[in-house]
Amino acid sequence: MNVLVAGGTGFIGTPLVRELDDRGHDVTVVARDPDEADLPASVERVRGDVTARDSIDAAFEGQDVAINLVALSPLFKPPRGKTHASVHLGGTENVVAAAEDHGVRKLVQMSALDADPDAPTEYLRAKGRAEQVVRDSGLAFTIFRPSVIFGDGGEFVPFTKKLSTPYLTPLPGGGRNRFQPIWVGDIVPMLADAVEPDHDGETYEIGGPEVLTMADVARLAYRAEGRPVNVVPIPMALVKLGLTAADAVPFVPFGSDQFRSLRLDNVVSRNDVDAFGVDETDLTTLRSYLGLVE
Repeated sequence: MNVLVAGGTGFIGTPLVRELDDRGHDVTVVARDPDEADLPASVERVRGDVTARDSIDAAFEGQDVAINLVALSPLFKPPRGKTHASVHLGGTENVVAAAEDHGVRKLVQMSALDADPDAPTEYLRAKGRAEQVVRDSGLAFTIFRPSVIFGDGGEFVPFTKKLSTPYLTPLPGGGRNRFQPIWVGDIVPMLADAVEPDHDGETYEIGGPEVLTMADVARLAYRAEGRPVNVVPIPMALVKLGLTAADAVPFVPFGSDQFRSLRLDNVVSRNDVDAFGVDETDLTTLRSYLGLVE
């Protein structure tokens, strides 16, 4: 099968492209700077940006399935000149249009838990509107809504450490917001399976084997370094004041959208990993990934 991966050089894209190549698919990667990526020699590389339709259009010719992984992080403010709407919504509109124009059968779309056009954060609103574009298209589709994804090169554990310190750490609201983190090595085979027609028309919520609070994640991250953590709650009203003010400060990586995300849990309503023949109990825990004894 000919498979195009938009965003195929990133944290999720790189191992997914290797997985698809190992399965015998002919893979094309579209990325802004694909030349230096550590990918198999058999993979075709195309320089393109999903926010610029003309730069990606030709890459869709002859493809059977496209996978759209391009995203901005919800954990940090978007870089200058980018917005969640321009990348997640506009980029998806361009991917869908190029796929339709070139006869691509199917799109696998990476979305997010609780994506909704009326969600409380810009990130989730853009993801929700992008899902609507995919569903309203003439393409077959599979949509993934994962909780946070962790692994080598991922942002989740480093983000938590940016918000915390060893020994004694203040966390917004005591770090009580919940996550269901899944290891990148567990979700990648599911994404590779999703190119098959068996998964057409499905939207999957995907989470890991356990629910952890931000405080739990901070304790595990520092415990892996041999350092304990005691959490001191910061009132959310104070956090809101500080992060709202940070919107106007370019070098501060967090802002009001990140404050709103800190008020949300990030857990599945039903874990759909069984749609891929996976038992939740066989998934990798964050604890074991960090080298801690289960």
